[in-house]
Amino acid sequence: MAGAANTSVTPVTTADGAPVEVRRSARRRRTVAAFWENGTAVVAIPAHFSGAQEREWVHRMLEKLRLQGSRGPKAAGKRRAGSDAELAAHAADLSAKYLGGRAVPTSVRWVTNQNSRWGSATPSEGTIRLSHKLQPMPQWVIDYVLLHELAHLLVAAHNAAFWRLLAAYPETERAKAFLEGVSFAAARGLPADRDDVDSADVEDAGTAVR
Repeated sequence: MAGAANTSVTPVTTADGAPVEVRRSARRRRTVAAFWENGTAVVAIPAHFSGAQEREWVHRMLEKLRLQGSRGPKAAGKRRAGSDAELAAHAADLSAKYLGGRAVPTSVRWVTNQNSRWGSATPSEGTIRLSHKLQPMPQWVIDYVLLHELAHLLVAAHNAAFWRLLAAYPETERAKAFLEGVSFAAARGLPADRDDVDSADVEDAGTAVR
């Protein structure tokens, strides 16, 4: 007689109704990761996982994303800005929240010709440009770069007054470290898992992978 069916199926949506995508990767051996990508909750797992392991780890990682909350697709002000118009609107929201609305750019846009800088601003013209290489990164990193350039519209130099403007943003130091890590890896030709916002070591978490 066949055993009882396993009712713990891999979810196709999060508790908030966002779609879920499971990505199997041969590069992964001992870690799983979860991140938001264009409104979809993505869980990356090793290619050799069994169906039971997949279900277990998808449930675990979706719970991590749920507890973080602010990175979800329905969180206020966290929708990823795809177009220049959306990016400009998001910049206005960030300026209002963290800079008292004092930074008012004349234009904010994505560009593809910035290979050595994540963003740039021209205070005399009020323009801001963000590198398209930021787009796959976590939203809190994009927000930091955008706030960084907004702050430059108020203070051109990287002096104490400039950094005081960014002190209100809680992810400043974390985002700086993230970008430094990406730059370090890129300079040495190493793979940079930019999307691995939340990861866990499978063995350390109590499930051996064989």
